[in-house]
Amino acid sequence: MDTLRLRTDLPAIEPLQKREPLQKGFLLSRHSHDKKGQTEIVLWVVTESGPVRLVIQGERPVCFVKTALFEPLQHAFLKAFADAEVRPLTLKDFQHDAISAVYSKDTAQSFLIHDYLRAKGLELFESDFRLADRYLMERFVYGGLEFTGQPRSRSGYVEYQNARIRPAEFNPSFKVISLDIECSERGELYSIGLSGGDYGLVIMVGNQEPVEWIQWVDHEKALLEAFEEVLHTLDPDIVIGWNVINFDFRLLLKRADRHGMKLRLGRGGQAASWRNRRGDSGQGFITIPGRMVIDGIEALKAATYQFDSFSLESVAQALLGRGKATEDVDNRMAIINHDFRHNKEKLARYNLEDCRLVEAIFEHTNILDYLRLRSHLTGLELDRMGGSVQAFTNLYLPRLHRAGYIAPNLPEGGGLASPGGYVMDSIPGLYRNVIVLDFKSLYPSIIKTFKIDPMGLVEGLAEPDDAIPGFRGGMFSREKHFLPDIIASLWAQRDEAKKQKDAARSQALKIIMNSFYGVLGSGGCRFYDTRLASSITIRGHEIMQQTARWIEEQGYQVIYGDTDSTFVLLNETYSDDQAATTGKKLEKMINQRWDEKLKGDFQLESALELEFETCYRRFLMPTIRGADTGSKKRYAGIKTTSSGQELVFKGLETVRSDWTALAKYFQTELFTLVFADQSPEALVRETVEKTLAGEWDDKLVYRKRLRRNLKDYVKNVPPQVRAARMADEINQSLGKSLKYQRKGWVQYVMTVNGPEPLEYLRSPIDYQHYIDKQLKPVADGVLPFINLDFNTLIDEQMGLF
Repeated sequence: MDTLRLRTDLPAIEPLQKREPLQKGFLLSRHSHDKKGQTEIVLWVVTESGPVRLVIQGERPVCFVKTALFEPLQHAFLKAFADAEVRPLTLKDFQHDAISAVYSKDTAQSFLIHDYLRAKGLELFESDFRLADRYLMERFVYGGLEFTGQPRSRSGYVEYQNARIRPAEFNPSFKVISLDIECSERGELYSIGLSGGDYGLVIMVGNQEPVEWIQWVDHEKALLEAFEEVLHTLDPDIVIGWNVINFDFRLLLKRADRHGMKLRLGRGGQAASWRNRRGDSGQGFITIPGRMVIDGIEALKAATYQFDSFSLESVAQALLGRGKATEDVDNRMAIINHDFRHNKEKLARYNLEDCRLVEAIFEHTNILDYLRLRSHLTGLELDRMGGSVQAFTNLYLPRLHRAGYIAPNLPEGGGLASPGGYVMDSIPGLYRNVIVLDFKSLYPSIIKTFKIDPMGLVEGLAEPDDAIPGFRGGMFSREKHFLPDIIASLWAQRDEAKKQKDAARSQALKIIMNSFYGVLGSGGCRFYDTRLASSITIRGHEIMQQTARWIEEQGYQVIYGDTDSTFVLLNETYSDDQAATTGKKLEKMINQRWDEKLKGDFQLESALELEFETCYRRFLMPTIRGADTGSKKRYAGIKTTSSGQELVFKGLETVRSDWTALAKYFQTELFTLVFADQSPEALVRETVEKTLAGEWDDKLVYRKRLRRNLKDYVKNVPPQVRAARMADEINQSLGKSLKYQRKGWVQYVMTVNGPEPLEYLRSPIDYQHYIDKQLKPVADGVLPFINLDFNTLIDEQMGLF
């Protein structure tokens, strides 16, 4: 088989040989291994006619070395590795040194070669790529592909030997099954639930009256065997669930191992396998040949969803407005154990409902569409969460090779920090008519305008006379670059997606575009260079400051600026229409000024685009607590929308999960009155009075996260840790399972004896704590702006202070 040679005279896409007619599919998973002295890449593909396994043999792992440094070692190297190959290339590194490629016969040999060359003091480049990833990347194959080869029917799929591939557009229809298990606190399996569309089944240990949607089995091993059979019959492309990898599948494989079983869940009866993450035996990866497992929690996080809690109950309530039939967190394990012994059908319904809820969340959020689109755009696998560095590399590296360069290695020590986004010192106050002007995708537009690009930096430094100046010594080529064009393409696609109201595609494109700045500023990226990231952020500072100056030249006051947003104070008598007209006028003026300035100063076309975003009819910019200076990233306002008045909080207590419901209620009611020019005095007094009277005890619960294992809190022991330790001491004394040893969320109340867990509240509540630490800080954020004082109000009314 031909091996891909990384040379500049190669075509961009390797042509397909004429074999069987071309078919289209979507790449589900990729894997490589050694077999009979050569490599074998296996690609599982979803097609219209069913699953396909593509096999590519003989691809050779490659790494790169500087030719001049390798030549003295070449004779000894080829003597040690006679079946390896060394080939000088026309490629060069970022220091313009000539490069040679070192090809290994298989993956095992590549590791030996890497160790040998490093021991000789040579620096290796691009030695850390997985073979299958490089194979796909160099062919620009991301999600969709065309393929041909020598087909052979297998059990449940078609296998193509000697496959050849190239990129193509193809949108798959995935077969999806939702999975959930129920078990004892010791991990003994009770049941496995499966659902998909109209299908629903629970496999349960027991022997009771027949139920159409329950399959009874005699014991745990039979449960696992039945699960294998059912999954093989359903033959899903994707299995979804909630914490499905690190709980459900991890436990399923562990219990199978206990019975001496290989859990054969893959296509063709291939066994599933588990691999631990580095440094954390509790987290890992599941591989099921021919199938993909996607965890709902991680998928939503990847799409930038945020919730106070990612429990299935909380997310279902937030997104769907419904949750589980019964959700008693404190006694859930006891209820599950009881129902397994005395009411198995009830437990089965609970099990199946969890499956259905996950299905509904996936459908409601279109999360699979998002992951599919992301894969089409970047080549990331569907189950790859995070991966912004890999996405950037997939897009950038093959273009870099064809331009004659290899990629650098990761920076030593993680690299230097780059400046963050611009944040202006705010002018605190209670205002009327504050408009917000936002730069549309500021950092991507800076990259596009100023041609900021890794290769462009190398070329710009080599020919500085005609280069575009950046910061910290950066210079960028006007012609030789890729990232600005990648940004332009993604930007155009996003604009089209927004026109078509394709929310999933628009979101995927937005996240990808906005990740590129972070990638260039990350020491975890091989293209990191502080001159790249700084030339983006410092340019952003410059743009924001100049924009503010131009606005103030028009007679308006800029009261705050943050990253890409500018807050402008207008005449307080303006109507909504007048405010909008002024916003549009400023938008047009600023965009025109930037067009002129960039053409005059740099001979560049501006991609900067300022937009009038909204008008706050009332707006509060608070002070830093205990100071007179304005705060940053904290404000509140009320604006008019198509559905009425909307109260907006940014960075204040209402939007923070570590404040109580009392503080959130108080802040919402307080700001509503103040923004409506109504006196809040009665509200303040009533809230304090009802708190002291115990009428709002249900609003006094703190909910905070344990970010470490409980035993790891030694020097600093915050209230939630004290409450968690108390709870588990009581659990242990009662013979119950310990809940808080390995991270998690704790609910507690502050009592006169300190923090106590909500489930074991024994002491009187410390109401003064809530007045001092919850109500007063909220009130102090706004009352001084209307010449009121929290302590004075309470003292006058109740004599409490």
